[in-house]
Amino acid sequence: MADKRDYYEVLGVQKGASDDEIKKAFRKKAKQYHPDLNPGDKEAEAKFKEVNEAYEVLSDKEKRARYDQFGHAGVDPNFGAGGGYGGYPGGSPFGQDIDLGDIFDSFFGGFGGGSRRRQSNAPRRGADTEAVLTISFEEAAKGCTKEVTYQNVESCKECGGSGAKKGTSPKTCPTCNGTGQVHINQRTPFGVMQTSRTCDKCGGAGKIVEDPCPHCSGAGRVRASRTVEVKVPAGINDEQVLSVSGHGNAGSNGGPAGDLHVYVSVRPHPIFERKGDDVWCELPLTFSQAALGAEVTVPTLDGKVSYTVHEGTQPGDVFRLRGKGIAHLGGRGRGDQFVKVTVEVPKNLSQKQKDILRDFDSAASEKNYQHRKGFFEKLKEMFGD
Repeated sequence: MADKRDYYEVLGVQKGASDDEIKKAFRKKAKQYHPDLNPGDKEAEAKFKEVNEAYEVLSDKEKRARYDQFGHAGVDPNFGAGGGYGGYPGGSPFGQDIDLGDIFDSFFGGFGGGSRRRQSNAPRRGADTEAVLTISFEEAAKGCTKEVTYQNVESCKECGGSGAKKGTSPKTCPTCNGTGQVHINQRTPFGVMQTSRTCDKCGGAGKIVEDPCPHCSGAGRVRASRTVEVKVPAGINDEQVLSVSGHGNAGSNGGPAGDLHVYVSVRPHPIFERKGDDVWCELPLTFSQAALGAEVTVPTLDGKVSYTVHEGTQPGDVFRLRGKGIAHLGGRGRGDQFVKVTVEVPKNLSQKQKDILRDFDSAASEKNYQHRKGFFEKLKEMFGD
């Protein structure tokens, strides 16, 4: 375990980070290294597994407490088994029969109920799995239903998850009598110490498959591609996560399946920009439209709308279209749309066009240019005539 990186370093958070900070960091890293976004990249695949391993520990209060106390050794399945404890011969500084599970209970308030109740063959929930879903700006704004295809660990249909060939069944392990663990008593100068470790005969399953299923090679589970329909709510934002209960990896020993976490990626829009639940866009006007006012067409998420630009509109002016923004996620109503005006200066003018503009400029006075007038008045105050 010496080559393993610190789990907090893997997620890029401090040791005292909150649960929300850890979850946010995990989402960011998982999206960065997800195999679907890095096809064929072995380094990204390795980092994705590393990120998942770190999150599995730091998101679990019991495992995180052990990790903070003992490091990687504290979350190793064989922690405390056979190798001694704290440098004491045989593992115990106490002159009596001791179960390391009882010591763990004293440290962590009985998480999990003690080693005698933490049997390896108990039903265990399947791990959560992830998928990335890319949607358009409009789909995020209005909601949609999408199919998501991902790799998942399923219970083998041939053997029903038992791992045994069809027509046969697993046998109770004679070494551990079906508990999945064996207990070892060691006599030390400090007394007799009892430790528990995973049964070597059955690997902690409590049962032995004598005639394995050819489809899953006795594992009871197989990796397969799975497609589910996901309902994306209106108003969802980029990098948010949808959880689909019970669609993760299959559990073991009759345990429930994990969940599917769908990381939503929203494609940028060529015209619109999202700010909260409001939508912003720019509207280019000609010099004449801005000066004289005009009826213009404005794009919205609901289609084109007509808007009257008032006479004398300036570059940078903003007008609002109420209720034309993005739906409030999990609530009622929508945000607004804000339209920022830009005025385009014409290029490649003909001689006639230039003459018209010179005539216009000669006929104009300072009262036609409020900002220009104010600017030169300030110059006079600074430098005089």
